[in-house]
Amino acid sequence: MPLSLRIPPKKETMIKKAAMRAGKTKSAYILEAVDEKLGLVKDREKMIRELAGWLSHDEAEELRKATEVFNRINEGDWD
Repeated sequence: MPLSLRIPPKKETMIKKAAMRAGKTKSAYILEAVDEKLGLVKDREKMIRELAGWLSHDEAEELRKATEVFNRINEGDWD
């Protein structure tokens, strides 16, 4: 369902830059933030912290790097 948000220009610029750094669209970045705020998903850091109880530091770092790909969107897939 379409939703319209009135976001101040400075915040929109911040969102755009953060989304670009994360390799995501603005929409995907905002939806992820909403999902995290609603507790629907855990962000990568929380997931790794929970798993860290049985992972060594090196294993946790390896897991972080291995799951990084899930935070990227290939814009070509949406054309």
